[in-house]
Amino acid sequence: MRVVVVHGGVRISRPRPGGRSRDGEIVDKLMDVAERARRVLLAGSALDAVEEAVRIMEEDPTFNAGYGSALNLVGEVEVDASIMDGSTMRAGAVGAVRGVLHPVTLARAVMERTPHVLLVGEGAREFARKLGLGGDEDLVHESRVSARREALRGALGGGSAGGTMPARDLIGIYGVGETVGAVALDGEGRLAAATSTGGLTLKLPGRVGDSAVVGAGTYADGRAACSGTGVGEAAIVEAGAFRVVEAVGRGLHPRRAAEEVLDIIRRETGREFGFIVVDRSGRVGVAQMGYGLFWASATDEGVEGGIEGGG
Repeated sequence: MRVVVVHGGVRISRPRPGGRSRDGEIVDKLMDVAERARRVLLAGSALDAVEEAVRIMEEDPTFNAGYGSALNLVGEVEVDASIMDGSTMRAGAVGAVRGVLHPVTLARAVMERTPHVLLVGEGAREFARKLGLGGDEDLVHESRVSARREALRGALGGGSAGGTMPARDLIGIYGVGETVGAVALDGEGRLAAATSTGGLTLKLPGRVGDSAVVGAGTYADGRAACSGTGVGEAAIVEAGAFRVVEAVGRGLHPRRAAEEVLDIIRRETGREFGFIVVDRSGRVGVAQMGYGLFWASATDEGVEGGIEGGG
């Protein structure tokens, strides 16, 4: 059985009443991404499929990944990504790297071409340059410039920089999380997961979220594969994706496993988050505790998608 599931982020604030909705467009895009990734599964591996799915979304400024990523406090794009092969337990990740359109591919290069798991900042950027994977690309989209301007107005109106996580009054104007991710099961029974993001608007330069942390935003082994989206600090401190896979290993359905960990995240951190999961039997779980998780899945039987819990 072949399965690929993708997500386009979880809302971490309520949609604005009367605002123009792009929900249908986003779901349609995700369904197309899932189908294109499924075709990769026919000739390739789960790892190939999740990389391809994420690459497609990194090129689309609809999503907060690659081109069109959120801007940090000083107006720059710094991206995070990770990828994990559940059949080998190998993983690669990059964090706070500038000028790289496809950080998921750079993360795979870290996994396959170095003895490391995570490269960050200028080291990751120079590695990309050496491999011809970018390092000097302009990833700023005009829509993110206006979003940062709006966020700054909100921050100057009373936002707080205290605490170990972003202040809730600032998170309230970030809108859709838009982080992207994919999980897949191929015809050989191999599982893989990948996640990519530009992070939070107005984040401090150098901030790394869960999308670059194996076990937090991305995890895969022989039991299941999981990708997460939301306020990354919450998934990091709770080891979110790893705990979801562990719960599947205890016999829970992927959806119930995700819900169990989301309950913990909400109780312990009060933050919004969501997961997509597929297990070795091809069972799919999509769950969120925010204001709607954008998702789509594709199998040999067809493609479906929607907004879990919010539309």
